[in-house]
Amino acid sequence: MSLEIRDLKELINLYHQADVSKINTHLEKCLAANNMKIVVLDDDPTGVQTVHGISVYTDWMPESVLQGFMEDSPMFFILTNSRSFTSEQTEKAHKEIASNIAEAAKQTGKDFMIISRGDSTLRGHYPIETKVLKETVEQNSSMKIDGEIIIPFFLEGGRYTAENIHYVADGQQLIPAGQTEFAKDKTFGYKSSHLGEWVEEKSNGEYRKEDVTYIRLDDIRNFDIDKITSQLIGVHHFNKVVVNALDYTDVKIFVIALLKAMEEGKHFIFRSAAALTKVLGGVPDKPLLNRSEMIKDTSKKSCGLIIVGSHVQKTTDQLEQLKACDDVEMVEFNQHLVVNPTEFDMEINRVVAICEDNIRNSKTTAVYTRRDRLDLNTKDKEEELKIAVKISDGVTSIVQKLKERPDFIIAKGGITSSDIGTKGLSVKKAVVAGQIRPGIPVWITGKESKFPGIAYIIFPGNVGSVTDLKTAVDILTGK
Repeated sequence: MSLEIRDLKELINLYHQADVSKINTHLEKCLAANNMKIVVLDDDPTGVQTVHGISVYTDWMPESVLQGFMEDSPMFFILTNSRSFTSEQTEKAHKEIASNIAEAAKQTGKDFMIISRGDSTLRGHYPIETKVLKETVEQNSSMKIDGEIIIPFFLEGGRYTAENIHYVADGQQLIPAGQTEFAKDKTFGYKSSHLGEWVEEKSNGEYRKEDVTYIRLDDIRNFDIDKITSQLIGVHHFNKVVVNALDYTDVKIFVIALLKAMEEGKHFIFRSAAALTKVLGGVPDKPLLNRSEMIKDTSKKSCGLIIVGSHVQKTTDQLEQLKACDDVEMVEFNQHLVVNPTEFDMEINRVVAICEDNIRNSKTTAVYTRRDRLDLNTKDKEEELKIAVKISDGVTSIVQKLKERPDFIIAKGGITSSDIGTKGLSVKKAVVAGQIRPGIPVWITGKESKFPGIAYIIFPGNVGSVTDLKTAVDILTGK
């Protein structure tokens, strides 16, 4: 059953200014007492959409993980891009990552917690990722994981959880997640909107909804820290904890109780959207980025390259708005040619030539994949994922082949933005500058990358208003 956003308005705006100030002060004290290193595993690059001044590593080699542990910042991200992996690949990667985290913790003498940052619309390799993390951490350290915290709330993207049901905002409507297009994902589809039922569905009954611990909004809003802490202390055997949240302050109150439970010796793995990372990492609010924070030379009009790979409806709607811009050349990339390698290579070279010419002539180019999906008439999810990866590799190669440097690059879509960042731009480490629009992060690439110091805008496929892509381009070009 859908709801009107106004139905939740009173709950969302319940806190008074005095309440928020008191809660923030309480949280700051709790965070200051927490010396754990927070390691965020991001299944695509969009998980940094709420933070700034944080490092992102694009590999999980032992030296990279150790470097993250040695930073002064309490938190760092590792980009796994596991949403583009097969189940076998993601299991292997998460064993390696967890082992390297445990070893880095031993070398530095630091305790740690792991956040598996997943999609706020519940897509991804769940529960295999958190299960592997738990088992590997326990095999490689003295830590025992008591439970798993599930908190997909993400304000910037319009994702809310109330009465244990997860909602996705669509205009003024709140749609239960299981009724959205995201739930129909060919690889990561699901039916349940109730998070307890979702856990049972995704775990094939290994974890039942009746055994899930639910953190109720009433208890959060009543600031009943003792009750919530007691609930967390009672979690054992890697059972699941579902957190209801409609507001960042809800998350802050929960984190206060969480840290108190952890002081009592409890350990958890987290499956969350991007909101939890901001709160647990103690990342302060920052205004949206202005042009001078992203573009080196603002004395002239900038030209950039926009790559649109996502096929969700929101992306298609945003693309239509961009097509109305006279100063952006639109180039359709025919990914359906992937079934013919020779023709696919010719298509890539055609698009690269157009992009090169436009950059030389200071014209912004938007390359977008055909909006109709390629139907291979296969019901093999793993095979379809492999084809999707081949297409993404083709899109990525457009950036790999570029010789001319644009003033900025925008990538639309999770897998697209990950592959362009790691393979196209060869980024090993980047710093998150902030967000150009709510929920839309900006990396500043490292010195080792193909275009050092360039603003790389990671635009999630399922985030933003219909005009946000065009607005971001206008900001960057100085229009």
